[in-house]
Amino acid sequence: MCCFIVPLVEAAAVSVYRKLNSATIKQSDAPALKRNVPALEKMLWGGSVMLIIDHIINGELSWKYPFFTALGQTGGWEVMWHEMLVVGVPMALAVTALWAVSSLLKDRKTVRYQTK
Repeated sequence: MCCFIVPLVEAAAVSVYRKLNSATIKQSDAPALKRNVPALEKMLWGGSVMLIIDHIINGELSWKYPFFTALGQTGGWEVMWHEMLVVGVPMALAVTALWAVSSLLKDRKTVRYQTK
C-alpha cells in the first residue's frame, strides 16, 4: 500500500541532485553514471507514478483522509513501515542497480564504437 514512497523519495532526491549539478552532468567527459542521471530520474518517477495508479485502482489508496487504507486500522503505521522496508527499499535498490548496469554497459558500448 505504500511501497511507492521509497522510490518516490529517491526520485525527488535524484531530481534535486540533477538540478544542482546540471552543468557537470551534461559534460561529455563526466563519468557514465553522472551523465545518465536523467535516465534514473525518469525510471524512478515513472515507476512511482505507475505504482500510485495501481494502488488507487486496487483500493489501497483513497482520496480522503487517511489516504493509506492501512492507517484506518490499529497498527497501521507498523504495517506501512514494514512494507516500505521489505518491498520499497529492495524495489528502489533494484531500479538503481539496473540503471547503473545499463549506464555502464551503454558507456562501454559507446567507447568501443568510438575507438574503431
